Amino acid sequence: MKKQQPQISEDKILAMSWALLGEGGIEKFSMRRLADRLGIQAPSLYWHFKSKQAIYLRLANQVSRIILESHRPQGDWREQLQGMAVAIRSVLSQYPCSTQLMMATLPHEPDIIRFNNRMLLCIESTPLQQAQKLQVVLTLMNYVFNFVLDAYEHQRNVAAIMKEEGETSLPGDRVSRLLDSMGEDEAGLFRSMYRNKLFEMMGTDAAFEFGLQVILLGVQQMIQQQMTKPQEG
Repeated sequence: MKKQQPQISEDKILAMSWALLGEGGIEKFSMRRLADRLGIQAPSLYWHFKSKQAIYLRLANQVSRIILESHRPQGDWREQLQGMAVAIRSVLSQYPCSTQLMMATLPHEPDIIRFNNRMLLCIESTPLQQAQKLQVVLTLMNYVFNFVLDAYEHQRNVAAIMKEEGETSLPGDRVSRLLDSMGEDEAGLFRSMYRNKLFEMMGTDAAFEFGLQVILLGVQQMIQQQMTKPQEG
């Protein structure tokens, strides 16, 4: 007798996957834990997804689709890249571990390919060589991914320290004590910036915008060099 497929939808599996990622991070995610939360046996998940990686791929495809829906291409290449970067950061910040998923999956789903193609279209009108256009997109994506990931890991580290040492303990207390024990030649500049609260800019909108402008200005300079480069022949 042919086995009947378990009565559980892929949408429900994916929704619970996001919930588990939000609770314990990608390190604690497992098919067994997912099955337990869904109230089914672990083997039942394989009717829909062959592996944990297959779930990750589908989640990354969901995120890619949401980014595409959030971005409306308009303006020149600079405005399009800037708008895309803002959209990526916004969406990734809303979905737990989505940055890790995007970085760890290959373009084996349609919306992931559409997302990458949209990025390439932003820069297509420039006179840069195709390899340079690809490098611009990769550089921008790496910047946004790592910016979001850094903010995520910082929040987790702060929460872990407060849980370990008590609610009244803050990571800054430990840093201050350490800086007080170090000499000027070892940590003088770092200490000055730290005490002037410059590091509090990390993860902010202002910090994101500054880094983004550095990249875009670099791309602008490359375009200008390409346009003034003597033509061969």
